[in-house]
Amino acid sequence: MRERGADVPEPTVLAAGHVAAGDVAGVHVAVADIAADYFQSYSVVGLLAVIGVLFVAVAFGAGRLLRPVVPTPEKLLTYECGVDPVGEGWAHTQVRYYVYAFLYVIFAVDSIFLFPWATVFAAPGYGATTLVEMFIFLGFLAVGLLYAYKKGVLTWT
Repeated sequence: MRERGADVPEPTVLAAGHVAAGDVAGVHVAVADIAADYFQSYSVVGLLAVIGVLFVAVAFGAGRLLRPVVPTPEKLLTYECGVDPVGEGWAHTQVRYYVYAFLYVIFAVDSIFLFPWATVFAAPGYGATTLVEMFIFLGFLAVGLLYAYKKGVLTWT
């Protein structure tokens, strides 16, 4: 009677201490080589991030060293569009404009989700499930739009 796991081959030691994970259809897969490739790809991303941070730091440092610094009261005065400020600094803005922008962003982002849905819907085996999920999604959007309509957000006055 054979021992359990007796037909599993022993790991093969390759050159430079690399150990193969096993024999898969005659191909040895070196675990250390896979890990090295994995971390090498992330090291490139890390190196680019460091270079980007250094580039920004050097640009800000050069700007600070090269710019003239001559503060005057006129330079420290707050202005808008080159005109001296008149009156108080508070302006009244209608909140409904922000609500319109917010609703636009919500529906624009939600419409982005419809494009992947259309491609998955065409794939075999996903039709009914995808259709039900999308109608649930569109139902939530309809409830939100109905709520905004009932609150009077969508009426112009």
